[in-house]
Amino acid sequence: MKQRVSIFVDVQNIYYTCRQAYQRNFDYNKFWAEVTCDREVVIANAYATDRSDEKQQQFQNILRAIGFTVKLKPVLKRRDGTTKADWDVGIALDVYEAASDCDKIILATGDGDFGILVQRIKERFNTVTEVYGVPQLSSATLTVEASRFVPIAQNLLL
Repeated sequence: MKQRVSIFVDVQNIYYTCRQAYQRNFDYNKFWAEVTCDREVVIANAYATDRSDEKQQQFQNILRAIGFTVKLKPVLKRRDGTTKADWDVGIALDVYEAASDCDKIILATGDGDFGILVQRIKERFNTVTEVYGVPQLSSATLTVEASRFVPIAQNLLL
């Protein structure tokens, strides 16, 4: 019987950490091939911001063609001119709800805010977690809680 996996990608975190560490982009096709090999995909969500620009829409269509459901959140402009588009709560809720329906959660992010989530689904559902992140920019709070931390390195970059 194939292992049942649910995949969740924090697109902004992966984009910025790959750019900062390697000055390169993440290869979603290679990632998909790696995490879905001989596995049944239950859910595959990619969380992104909606800037309504053509290049972003093309990228989102590529993600959809690969097999992801793309969830978009508009960028909010604050009164002081700064912007915010944070998916952390949405990702956490979706991961938590999926954890009991699969054998493994695959989470692509380096954000330490997800450490407690990973810990909780391990305790509550005994769900294995595989976290993909850029090693030098991934929080120890997250990586220590993961069942397995997979470093994003040359093999997963364009």
